[in-house]
Amino acid sequence: MLEWFAANLATIIVSLVILAAVVLVVLKMIRDRKSGKGGCSCGNDCGACGACGACRGAQPTKSR
Repeated sequence: MLEWFAANLATIIVSLVILAAVVLVVLKMIRDRKSGKGGCSCGNDCGACGACGACRGAQPTKSR
């Protein structure tokens, strides 16, 4: 078992680094979504967005 671990140490380390990066990205996306920053492709400028009803729900759009 120890020989297998030593032979695959580089692969294990790279896999853990990639897994940690994916977890951090997902957590950031969840945090942004909860704070209202994520999910809108128009950059939250709903007055200039034709699809704002689809990405932000039924919120009223800004008038210019």
